[in-house]
Amino acid sequence: MLRPARFLPTVLNQTSEKTMKSELYTHYWEEFEIGARYPTLTRLITLEDHLQFCKLVGYEVPLFLDDEYAKTTPYGGRICPSHLVMSFSTAMTGHLFSNSVLGLLALERARFVAPVRPGDTIRTEVEVVDKKPASAPGRGIVTFRDHVFNQRDELVFQNDKITLIKRRPQPAGATQ
Repeated sequence: MLRPARFLPTVLNQTSEKTMKSELYTHYWEEFEIGARYPTLTRLITLEDHLQFCKLVGYEVPLFLDDEYAKTTPYGGRICPSHLVMSFSTAMTGHLFSNSVLGLLALERARFVAPVRPGDTIRTEVEVVDKKPASAPGRGIVTFRDHVFNQRDELVFQNDKITLIKRRPQPAGATQ
């Protein structure tokens, strides 16, 4: 059974960046509980975002860039590259551990379930699915499952991120 997280960030849109920065909170390894879910801000994917992303990474795929061609595909129109969705989703989760993340160790079980199109608004719910102490002191490993939804609350993408997270700083002389 899924439980709501103890610390829930405010759900914001991209125009609330100033508010979002003032509400950042870093969660340490100890604070993440298996089964907790954390909502993120929402993100409108504009046509400009889409085109700039394709240009930045060098995608010259007609499915992403040519409306007439894209209409002839099973998708019936232009869709966003999968890495755009994954990148935006990952950025949306950063407020959970912006100052405590030490690294991304692995991505597992990534599934693109439904197309995302320019003009769609996505949001991510981050579920804690596993956690364990790391071999080195002062850190732990947390597996997060990102559930990405569109504006119709349809699941469009899901993946597991295995991350190395700082443990809460201890007073001098204390052991972890």
